[in-house]
Amino acid sequence: MKKIRKAVIPAAGFGTRFLPQTKAMPKEMLPIVDKPVIQYVVEEAVASGIEDIVIVTGALKRAIEDHFDAPNADLIKNLEISGKTDQVAEIQKISDMANFIYIRQKGAYGNGTPVLSAEPAIEDEMFAVMWGDEFIYSNPPRLAQMIKVHEKHGGAVISGVRIKKKEDLKRYGIAKVDPVSKNVFKIEKIVEKPHPDKAPSDLATHGAYILPPEIFDILRNQRPGKDGEIYLPEAIDQLIKTGYPVYACEIENARYFDTGNKLEYLKTVVELGLEHPDINGSFRKFLKELEL
Repeated sequence: MKKIRKAVIPAAGFGTRFLPQTKAMPKEMLPIVDKPVIQYVVEEAVASGIEDIVIVTGALKRAIEDHFDAPNADLIKNLEISGKTDQVAEIQKISDMANFIYIRQKGAYGNGTPVLSAEPAIEDEMFAVMWGDEFIYSNPPRLAQMIKVHEKHGGAVISGVRIKKKEDLKRYGIAKVDPVSKNVFKIEKIVEKPHPDKAPSDLATHGAYILPPEIFDILRNQRPGKDGEIYLPEAIDQLIKTGYPVYACEIENARYFDTGNKLEYLKTVVELGLEHPDINGSFRKFLKELEL
């Protein structure tokens, strides 16, 4: 079995939920204290053994490329003169984390299109997909847990998270599953954003995927769905119908951070701000002093 060494990060969306902030800045570059969201995603991939990061971009996404590029020489010189050697090392390692490949998205809108756009960089290998506006803290890393499932069972793997509030089931793709082991389930089908009373389980399958190259032909021949969009979950359902095994890996020791909407983004900033070594004490004191 070949090592999974490539991860695709779709980052071509318009970020309309964060306008006007995202008029000229990618939503994936929104800061979580002092790091952009997409860096957390890349760090998880690298910690899981990924070597090549394929970022699928669109218009006005140059800031992402600049962030993962080698640092500006004048910036390095300024930091060195100021004696900020720790910051020099921190920003220099960003571009060294992985091999970064950038591809412009082409085709219909939808979360399946950037995956298909990445095909030239993937060729015939198994690969991972991770969204650029959400991440999970877990030990071991989420993607590492998924790779372990793939190495044991083969097939495709999707990260799974239990949804605690029944009314929230309608926000996610919910899987109908058969148990395989403690935290591994074979997926029969995925119901996208079901009515809470008709959801097949409380296991949401989203956020990260390990997929075979066969998914590209399915996406290429997929008929656009609602609003003319190409949806990755529909392609995965077609993959299941061909008999290809697809598993859900319920991520253990996990904390899910959704930064795709304003409220969840602010929650993430506050939670991680309370853990940041530079500000946690002062920030906690500030929050306690607020008259709410």
